[in-house]
Parts: sequence; C-alpha cells; structure tokens
Amino acid sequence: METRNTTTERAPGYYGLPVLKRPHWKWEIALYFWCGGVAAGAYLVAAVADLCGGEGDRATVRAGRLVALPLLLASPPLLIKDLGRPEKFYNMLRIFKLKSPMSAGTWGLTAFGGFVGLSALLELLTPGDGWRGPRRAVAGLGAPFALFVGGYTGVLISATAIPLWAKNRLLWGPTFLASAFSTGIAAIEAALTLSGAGTTETLDRLDQAHLLGLSAEAGLLAAGLARLGPTGHVLTRGRWSSLFVPGAVGLGVVLPAALSALRGGRRTGRRATGLKALGVLLGGLIFRFCVVYAGKDSADDPRAYFALTSGRDGRE
Repeated sequence: METRNTTTERAPGYYGLPVLKRPHWKWEIALYFWCGGVAAGAYLVAAVADLCGGEGDRATVRAGRLVALPLLLASPPLLIKDLGRPEKFYNMLRIFKLKSPMSAGTWGLTAFGGFVGLSALLELLTPGDGWRGPRRAVAGLGAPFALFVGGYTGVLISATAIPLWAKNRLLWGPTFLASAFSTGIAAIEAALTLSGAGTTETLDRLDQAHLLGLSAEAGLLAAGLARLGPTGHVLTRGRWSSLFVPGAVGLGVVLPAALSALRGGRRTGRRATGLKALGVLLGGLIFRFCVVYAGKDSADDPRAYFALTSGRDGRE
C-alpha cells in the first residue's frame, strides 16, 4: 500500500487535508514516458543521420529505427493498463482536441507509431542501400511526430495544478525532449555495442552528439530546479532526493557528460560506450519515475499549492 509523505501532514490545508487530489499515476505511466521518450529520441537521431549524414552513418540509422519499434509498441499497453479499460484508449481516438494534452498525445503517439513501423519494415526489407529515397521520405515525415512524442509528456504533466509540475510548465517539455534525445542516442549506442555494428568513427560521432544532448539536458534541469525554488525540494531534499540526485542527475547526466568531455579526442571504446549508454538509459528512467512520484507528494503539500497560486516563491 502506498503511503503519503508524512512531512506535509503539518502543513495548513482544509481541516488538515491536502488541497489537491493526488494523481493516480503509478509505475505504468513513468515507464510509458520512458519508452516513448527513448523511441522518439532514437527515431529522431536516425532520421537526422539519414537525411544529413553519409554512408558511415548507416549503422546509426538502422539501429535507431529498429530500436524505436519495440519501445514504441510497449507504450500503448502501458497507457491502456493505466487507463484501466482498453476502450478508453479507443474513445480518445474518436475525437481530436488540440487543447487536450492527453488527446493530442494519443493521436501523436498513434501517428508516430505508424511511421516507426513503416521505417522499421523498410529497414528489414531493404538492409542495404536500396529504397533509400523512400526511407528518407518516411523519416522526414515522421521526424516532427518524434519531436512531439519526445516532449509532449513534459507538457502533459504541466497541464495540471500539481505544484511541482505546474510551476515549471515552460521547461518540462524541453527537458523531457532533451532527455529523449540523450536516451535515444544511448539506446543506439547500446545496440551498436551489443551487435558489434558500426565503426569507431560512428561511435565517435554519436559521442559528440551525446555530449551536446547531455549538456542541454543538464542546463534545462538546472534552470528548472532554479525556477521551482522551494517547490523543487521534494526532488532535491525530500525522500526522492536519494534517488533523483545520484540517479537521474549523477548517473544519467553529469557522469556521462563528464566522461565524454574528458575523452580528449581519444577513440571511443565499445565497452566504455556501452557502460555510459546504460547509465544514461537508467538515469532517464529514474528521472521520469522521480518526477511522477515526487509530483504525487507535491500534491499533498498545501503550502506548495498556496505559493503557486499566490505567486510567492518561498514559504512562510
């Protein structure tokens, strides 16, 4: 049985009760966020490598598209399990509401799934250089949907009154997108490491792109925590800090970024690349779990809600 955060029980509320209703989201939604983000990032990296790269990037393109498929296929069952009844997912596809993040997300996920499936099919049917034109055309059309799926989960949590999510509404979307890019590259690196595909030059280019993505993610995380102020203490000082700080920030962002920056032009070893990729993937998963569950604790804190609605950053 899940327990509430006891540190907020003494906070002022309505006869000692929390002001907000606690979100019902559990591990299914956190894992759904992660699977969709990694799939979107891997597909986007593959699309950029195919449209802008050369023959040396062929392994990256193929790995990104094939990695995205199983992760994307896992997303709808996780979402349906959280909804409780399969027909709820179908009902969200009956109409399209642009102002509803859940409706737009369901349609975006469905459309993105079509492009992911078609790209993977083309890769399996034409493993060489054949049909490169159609593959690029599908990638170009699917890339905007990958961008959307990568960032919309951050927009989804922002469209609530939960203090941790609402107060940082401008940055959660870009932060989730940067994390999708970083974990997508990590998934490609892991696939290349395990399969033995790709050249050393391929891994070096991925490492440079990875450093860029991790730097952006670190900057957005720092800006988001600064914007949250005391509301963000549920992540950095509360019970989730022991998981969020060393896992999401340390293992998922700071350590792999430092390893890439300190490489100093040396060739990327497959074992080191695989370990770094595993850290980024695990850190991205921890990040989403902490944001979801710390948001539930944030809903129990009336002071955080009062500070949000009154425009005050601090607590009295």
